[in-house]
Amino acid sequence: MYFVETLPVEGLGNRSYLAGGANAAVAVDPPRDVERVIAAAARRGVRITHVVESHIHNDYVTGGLELARITGAAYLVPAGAHVSFDRVPVADGDTSAIDEDLVLRAVATPGHTPHHTAYVLEDAGTAVAAFTGGSLLIGTVGRPDLVEPRLTEQLARAQHASAHRLAELPDEVRVLPTHGFGSFCSSSQAEGEATTIGAERVRNDALVKDVDSFVADLLAGLDAIPAYYTHMGPANAAGPAPVDLTAPKRAEASEIAERLAAGEWVVDLRNRVAFAEGHLAGSLNFELEGQLATYLAWLIPWGKPVTLLAESPERISAAQRQLVQVGIDRPAAAATGGPDQWVADPTGLRSFRRADFPTLAKAREEASAGNGAERVVVLDVRRDSERAGARIDGSVHIPLHELHRRLHGVPAGTVWVHCAGGMRAAIAASLLDAAGRDVVAVDDSFDTAREIGLATG
Repeated sequence: MYFVETLPVEGLGNRSYLAGGANAAVAVDPPRDVERVIAAAARRGVRITHVVESHIHNDYVTGGLELARITGAAYLVPAGAHVSFDRVPVADGDTSAIDEDLVLRAVATPGHTPHHTAYVLEDAGTAVAAFTGGSLLIGTVGRPDLVEPRLTEQLARAQHASAHRLAELPDEVRVLPTHGFGSFCSSSQAEGEATTIGAERVRNDALVKDVDSFVADLLAGLDAIPAYYTHMGPANAAGPAPVDLTAPKRAEASEIAERLAAGEWVVDLRNRVAFAEGHLAGSLNFELEGQLATYLAWLIPWGKPVTLLAESPERISAAQRQLVQVGIDRPAAAATGGPDQWVADPTGLRSFRRADFPTLAKAREEASAGNGAERVVVLDVRRDSERAGARIDGSVHIPLHELHRRLHGVPAGTVWVHCAGGMRAAIAASLLDAAGRDVVAVDDSFDTAREIGLATG
């Protein structure tokens, strides 16, 4: 009897898997904090004998090399991937015996990358699950534009062919992708938590559209690429170093002030409500429960020192575990407690307002009527694809990932900043607040803006 255990990679929208039988198991696309995988194997009483990568990842730093070193497992990497470490190169059709009657078969599935490989788990000769990495996802496929712009269309066509190759598997085979749960490696966001080959055959664009229509629609829908992706592929190809998750150096208020003055980033991990009510001037708000790793890595100048602020050591530790996934390995320092402990001078504390869309609509009406009302600047920090669906007339559009470089482009006035749900607006509000702007964070669903007629499109 086989098992498959799903290991979500929090904050990145990815999944890793541990699969095996009574005695042995394989880890698929493991996260960098490999202790989680080792603990999962220990709970089941199995030994990890194989570690496999579906591709050289562009969106996170893998733990595969380190996991294989610790466990002594064979490290399987697609043969076409150019890497700088010893591994077992895997080609189409290669098989690996995992446990009694349990075999893993490699299937070449180029598209997300030229060397992409899926792995089919066979129990007593019957296919039961397909670890599809960045090829066939839930309702979609992995994006083909992360390797080289000149290869994008070619890879999109390969992605279509790879999906059809996987669709030759029996209907009941489980589809277990690495991407598609919020990851920007997905060409669109998946709906649902589980799927099968049969379900995908009737709903996945790659399987219901002809190749030309599929490629045209896929390329037209591609979104922005997180800036930190540039660093992930090279790190994975070189062979990531072991991680150090020990507690960072503790920073006193005076040191935090010095780091701010030096232009370093001081990141407050508290929730956006607490941050708006009171925070250290110049600090930036990236909620621990939000997509911390994705957005901090996307926005921060690569290599800039970062100091973490949180209520407790446990939350600092949780943030470290997320950040190592994207190559932010060691915070420069950290502090726990609250704003009163992080600031040397109480005048160094700031706050800003929060509001909903009806309040924004009322403020715009008052500003239009004159009466000495403040000038209202509405700033939309959603991505281009989101804004194409609906927008607030007269709003300024600067996607969040561009805002820190384009603060000078925000018109004078009180800035009411919104996104689709509030999390990105909070990050943007902290950036604006740190720059000395008067800001209001709209913490509301954009559906509300539609419902009250504030948004059109």
